[in-house]
Amino acid sequence: MAGERRAPATDTIAAIATAPGRGGIGVIRVSGAGLPAFAAALSGKQPAPRVATLADFRAADGSLIDSGLLLYFPAPHSFTGEDVLELQGHGGPVVLQMLLARCLDLGARLAEPGEFTRRAFLNGKLDLAQAEAVVDLIDAATTAAAKSAVRSLHGEFSKEINALLDQLIELRALVEATLDFPDEEVDFLEAADAFGRLDRLRLRLAAVFDRAQQGRLLQGGLHVVLAGQPNVGKSSLLNRLAGDELAIVTPVAGTTRDVVRGTLQIEGIPLHVIDTAGLRETDDEVEQIGIARTWREIKRADVLILLVDARSGVGEAERAILAQLPAGLARITVYNKIDLAERAAERHDEADGVAVSLSAKNGAGIDLLRAELLRIAGWHPAEDVFIARERHLRALGSAGEHIAAAQAQLPQLELFAEELRLAQRALAEITGEFSADDLLGEIFGRFCIGK
Repeated sequence: MAGERRAPATDTIAAIATAPGRGGIGVIRVSGAGLPAFAAALSGKQPAPRVATLADFRAADGSLIDSGLLLYFPAPHSFTGEDVLELQGHGGPVVLQMLLARCLDLGARLAEPGEFTRRAFLNGKLDLAQAEAVVDLIDAATTAAAKSAVRSLHGEFSKEINALLDQLIELRALVEATLDFPDEEVDFLEAADAFGRLDRLRLRLAAVFDRAQQGRLLQGGLHVVLAGQPNVGKSSLLNRLAGDELAIVTPVAGTTRDVVRGTLQIEGIPLHVIDTAGLRETDDEVEQIGIARTWREIKRADVLILLVDARSGVGEAERAILAQLPAGLARITVYNKIDLAERAAERHDEADGVAVSLSAKNGAGIDLLRAELLRIAGWHPAEDVFIARERHLRALGSAGEHIAAAQAQLPQLELFAEELRLAQRALAEITGEFSADDLLGEIFGRFCIGK
């Protein structure tokens, strides 16, 4: 039921916890109840808690499957909060499958994706934000993202959320108490500094939202599409930003006929840059397909970089492109080839947006473009960023809206109290105090098997 952690199933689960393929070591993880007997049936040994034991893993007929290390973590002092076994053997796919099959013969079942971490959540070993940080750490594409995920995994994000919840609960208790004194409600709240508390809560919530927004950028990055007429230097700019020859560059218009993707990072933020086919009228069937894909990518973009030849500027063709852009799409107009136009690199404002003059060929002005991308992303340096997801931002935003609504409800304290309750519920969704089963299924279903 939403709002409660259900007890996990008591059956035993097993899965290969290491990545597919060959490796020096392979690990099988087992979680359940009464695993010392399971270990004895598998290896003939009773493992000591938290001690690496050299063991032979044997089939039902006593034949040797593999030799390796056996580790036993008794409940509740384990990752899942249940008895956990880790079988460390040789990292060949065949031998690991044989060992896993033996575990299934002994009564375990194959774990579902994310089931180990889900059991850790249901047993109170992790809250939901920490559980999500597990997969965020695995998926981290940059050093900054990995560090932020570790902060969330160690509970820094949850501590901030719980501090907000404590302040909110104290304020709710104060407001609820005044409802018994209808003639002195507002005066009583003013004397208790309730409105000052609410304002401080609002400011702290805004600060947490800002840090979470930075973490969301580290996790998902920014999707940037390069668009423009053929032969304006889109592929050259992609190569310059990426520091590698990702796209073919020739003087022939229409060389790029399909999207070319490159991922780079600026200040730890992953930038997914997409070079697209030049937008023009053409009878070439292949090029037409590339242009259709260009418009598809533009609709999905966070930022559009419209490239223009600095020698000719924005013309009718560019204005036609601008007229078809999705409403609200962030855009930077880049005047490329300033080396040929004998212009200086600069960032300047235009009537309908921001422009950067640069040379993709020699790199002049590239730092200006990078800085502009960071500005659009809303990035600012911070050492205490924690990884966050879109659902966290939505919950924080919802809590902020309810707090603002609470301020607007005075002096109707019943409505004031209700808005505070809704703000508390929104924040509690982040750590999983209130969480629907379908949300849990969506979150843990994205994990890999064995985690």
